[in-house]
Amino acid sequence: MTENEELKELVSFIARSLVDEPEEVSVDLVDGDDAIVLELTVAESDLGKVIGKDGRTARAMRALLSATSARLRKRAILDILE
Repeated sequence: MTENEELKELVSFIARSLVDEPEEVSVDLVDGDDAIVLELTVAESDLGKVIGKDGRTARAMRALLSATSARLRKRAILDILE
């Protein structure tokens, strides 16, 4: 498993744990010049659960992703798509 796939699996695991419809969770990798962008898509009804109150859940997911990607010496960005 490559480092990018590890980051993708981390985001996917966290998102599936939070939502009511885990089969609707998808994470796409977009390899940019200076960073890896992970695009998270969930069911419309689960969007609030992934973002959280005042964006706290999304911020926590980004913090975990940042810590993991720093360990891998990469920069990762999480985009939550509607």
